[in-house]
Amino acid sequence: MTQNPFTPVFDAQRTAIEQSQTLTHDALEAQKTSIDAVADAVEASGSLFEQNAGLTKGAIHAYFDAVEASMPDGAAELDDLRELVDEGFDAASEAQNQTLEAVLEAIEESGAAYDEFVGNYTEVVDSSFDAFLEAHEQVETNVASVAKNVEDATDEFDVSA
Repeated sequence: MTQNPFTPVFDAQRTAIEQSQTLTHDALEAQKTSIDAVADAVEASGSLFEQNAGLTKGAIHAYFDAVEASMPDGAAELDDLRELVDEGFDAASEAQNQTLEAVLEAIEESGAAYDEFVGNYTEVVDSSFDAFLEAHEQVETNVASVAKNVEDATDEFDVSA
């Protein structure tokens, strides 16, 4: 008995289908990873903002110290300016923190919604692939049966001729 000539075709199709399913899962996971990366980047930007604000505030205070040191005693009192600078940086930091918290919360909610979507979508994709592979297997079985019948009929024809 010879091998069904369609077997390699069905094997290649099945492999392609299984690879498509794997790629679909990989693409969904990559999207999830990118959402997490955005959240990490937002958190890191908050830390950078705080560091930059601290350095800038320190530089302004150092400038005020230098101005006071260069003037005669009591000629310039910059404490009010220092306080104003501190209040401005504190207000900006607070606003920045609130904004980052809101953005992070939105990203987390989006991530949770995406996770739910992925769960539902994955179920549909997997059941669709499974149903297709079952149908594919049935077609392969039917083709193999037809090929066997043709082979048997050909063998009978060759024997009786």
